[in-house]
Amino acid sequence: MASVHDVFARAALRYAAQEFLHVPCVAGHAGATCPMSLAYGAARERVDHLRQAYVDAGYRGGHRVAIALDNEPEFFLHFLALNALSSSIVPLNAAMSREEIAHLVMHADAAAVITHKIHAPHIRAAVPALIAVDVVAAGDASWEPPAPCAPPSAIAGEAALLYTSGTTGQPKGCMLTNTYFLELGALYSSLGGYCAFRPGLERLVTPLPVTHMNALGCSFMVMMMTGGCLVQLDRFHPSTWWQALRDARGTCFHYLGVMPAMLLGAPPSSADDVSSTVRFGFGAGADPRHQANFERRFGVPLIEAWAMTETGAGAWITANEEPRHVGARCFGRTPPGLDWRIVDEAQRDVPTGIPGELWVRRCGSEPRRGFFSGYYKDAAATEAVWQGGWLHTGDVVRVDAEGSFFFVDRLKNVVRRSGENIAAVEVESALLQHPAIQACAVAPVADEIRGEEVCALLVLKSAAEPSAKFAQEIQQHCLKLLIYYKAPGYVCFVTHLPQTASQKLARGEIRKLAAREVAAATAIDLRSGKRRPSAS
Repeated sequence: MASVHDVFARAALRYAAQEFLHVPCVAGHAGATCPMSLAYGAARERVDHLRQAYVDAGYRGGHRVAIALDNEPEFFLHFLALNALSSSIVPLNAAMSREEIAHLVMHADAAAVITHKIHAPHIRAAVPALIAVDVVAAGDASWEPPAPCAPPSAIAGEAALLYTSGTTGQPKGCMLTNTYFLELGALYSSLGGYCAFRPGLERLVTPLPVTHMNALGCSFMVMMMTGGCLVQLDRFHPSTWWQALRDARGTCFHYLGVMPAMLLGAPPSSADDVSSTVRFGFGAGADPRHQANFERRFGVPLIEAWAMTETGAGAWITANEEPRHVGARCFGRTPPGLDWRIVDEAQRDVPTGIPGELWVRRCGSEPRRGFFSGYYKDAAATEAVWQGGWLHTGDVVRVDAEGSFFFVDRLKNVVRRSGENIAAVEVESALLQHPAIQACAVAPVADEIRGEEVCALLVLKSAAEPSAKFAQEIQQHCLKLLIYYKAPGYVCFVTHLPQTASQKLARGEIRKLAAREVAAATAIDLRSGKRRPSAS
């Protein structure tokens, strides 16, 4: 079976002297020299060295290694070295709470955790003592990994176990094979139209987290498959964004909806002088009010696309050709080989132009080809999402008479904040651990910059008094249990929560109630308390 490492090895032979990874001075990477560049040939030498170090320590096919290296270039080198051994990685966001890290590492049956010095104390405090935590430094030729402390547990061909928020409790581990990654790269590199990749010439700039499918699979794979250079920023910095693209000589970039909104919010200046080398931006969730304005002001088309971690390249739709219907939430037309349905609540196909839930699968005898291989340790959830032989996306869309798809809403009980999927029930579980909360419900509310924000509706026990100070206490309680972006940005104190006839939360009514509370300014605004923690 071909692997991610095989793709890299071929590219390293053909493009040995060309840049593989690049970090511009304004990228913000901790401890990085300015700038940092690594050619394909030099990267292969470092990958080979890391591979041998893992072999010497006892790693082999099927081991899983959790990697908490943020968006640093070392992340990709360790990914490739482990992939060469048929081992799998578990990308970790080091900003998660100790409870979240502990759950993911234990659930994944990780054999070790690899991280940077700045994160080591936090991660060591999170994981059980029996799991080794080791620190790496950029370019450290003497580094040796710890011996694996768990047996191989990955499925055959697995390249990564990527955790994604669902609608029922803790994040689920999506098993992603080498085939999943290869098909991502093959599809993206062959799109054409606005997204035509020129072999050996492209320099793709992305600030998106490597713990997500986009940066882990899409940008990384397409650059290796076309001999391009990946410019992986630490995160999105609006004030230095265009400078980073100019410094890196970027030809394209990846975005989430929050990015165009923030860039448009800056006053016009010389910083708007976008390099003529930038041909397109690729992403999802651009606000309809912003897409056309962005393209006019900066002269760069924003190419909207749709996919999920679960679908991979098995179901990927892109507005890479006209008509793009700019400003209408259009994400393109279906590619050849994709079978789809749009259904109502009774699972009946809806007429053209009517919104419904999107169901997808591959045409032919391999309907799940290119999709994820299932949720780790959760066969029931895997079969539920594939009920009836179709992957149920939970996204409400409509299609026009010409075959263009338009995003409408989500059926899933999820808050989509700055590109992060936040399961309402996960936040509700954290809230209910506070002794003063009798009942709660979490809903998304609109946010001008972040797209959506987390709003918590709380019913307090009789002894508790609602107040702004108490709302801040609730937020701090959640920040101890959850990564910062999952904590409530708004808190509403209510006397009861809307329920259905079967005594379940009436999610639709709760969303309307949350929106009314925020619009009336009766919700307590805690957004300023949601800050990315310092790495120090």
